[in-house]
Formats: sequence, structure tokens, C-alpha cells
Amino acid sequence: MTFSPHELPSHELSPHEFWQALHPPGSFSTTGPFSGFYPAELGDGRQLCLPIRPLSDGQHALASLIINQASFSVVEALAADLAARLCALEPDVVVGLPTLGLTLAAAVARHLGHARYVPCGTSRKFWYDEALSVPMSSITTPEQVKRLYVDPRMLPLLDGRRVVLIDDVISSGTSIVAGLRLLQAVGVEPVAIGAAMLQSDRWRAALETFGAPWPGRTHGVFATPLLSRAGEEGWRI
Repeated sequence: MTFSPHELPSHELSPHEFWQALHPPGSFSTTGPFSGFYPAELGDGRQLCLPIRPLSDGQHALASLIINQASFSVVEALAADLAARLCALEPDVVVGLPTLGLTLAAAVARHLGHARYVPCGTSRKFWYDEALSVPMSSITTPEQVKRLYVDPRMLPLLDGRRVVLIDDVISSGTSIVAGLRLLQAVGVEPVAIGAAMLQSDRWRAALETFGAPWPGRTHGVFATPLLSRAGEEGWRI
């Protein structure tokens, strides 16, 4: 039986209940209108209910994923799916972007059979080299401009290796471009970019500006659209 998301009141999913379970293929309509949540689809058709976050203009909204609040089973499913998409590229090393991308990157590395991964960070340790850092901001904290660092001790793990760069969500593209700039600073060009969610299409322009091939090298477990207000019915694609 297929349910339309607007037929399931949003109060039936409390805030802490999102991202906790994958539903069988076809559980929810993907055509809209949507109220309370958007059903994202994995490659095998399973669905994950994502809360809808209205944007400041009041007329548009995006589906949201906070991966470190997801159940372990959901994180493992997303990581397994992404690892399967990346394994043909034979990556040697997974590099993860902070903060939420680290949760996914570690799990993807495990599913690729790696013993470890390389986490980037925004907290400067006293032995870090400022030359091995770049400015970084994100769509969820646009007012905070931090610096993205790679631990100098990790450089031997990257030298001459096939690297994939992982974040949880790619939205505006600013965070993933910061990651690319950081790797560029240490002489590394990733073979691919990976994420659990590709949120709308805004990220494409940022990656194209950095380099034309990058949108084609970007892999996501699922993609979610920009939503527009549809009156009392909720939101439409």
C-alpha cells in the first residue's frame, strides 16, 4: 500500500524520529505534495523520510539530513550504498570533511575494506601547519567562517594514493570546494567526491567553477529537490 506524505500528518513523526528507519520501496508517493517530510529514495528503492526545512523566503524549502542523529542501521545502509558506488574507482584512502561528514566517511572506509580514514578538522592543534589549511563555511552556519585543516601527520597516507573526498550533504557546494582546495594545497586530486545526499542542484555551479569535471565525479546515495510552497497542501517539487 502506498501512502501520500501529505496524508500522514507531520506530528506522527516527532523530531527525534526522523532518520531512524528505511522504508520498503513504494511506501510513500514521491510526486507530492509533501507535508512534514520528503521521502528520499535510495538506489534500491528504499525510502528515508527527511524533515522539510522552509527557507527564509517562506516560499521554498529543502529536505534535511543530520547524519549523526540517524540510527546506526541507516548510517550503515547509506555508507554501504555509497561505498558500492565508489568501489569501482579503487580508492586507497577516504578523506572526510567535518563535522557531519566524518560520520559517513568512517563508515564508507570500513565498507571499502580500509583500516582507517583521514579526517579533516576545523580545530587547530598546536602542531598543525597554517599553510595546510583553507577558509571554510557551510550553508547551515553561513555566518561562521572557520579554517579547514589536515593534520600534517596524515600526509604520507595521501601521497600518490587514490583519494575520495566524503561529506554528508552537498548543498551550496562551499564546503566540498573547501575540501578540494585543501587537498589541492597538499598536491592531491581526488578521483571522486561522495555524499549521502545531493541537496538540490545549487552545488553544481560551485563545483563547475572550481573545475568542469567535478560535477561528473560527484556521487550521492540520493538527491533531493528544491521544494516550492503549494498553499495548504504543503510543498511541491
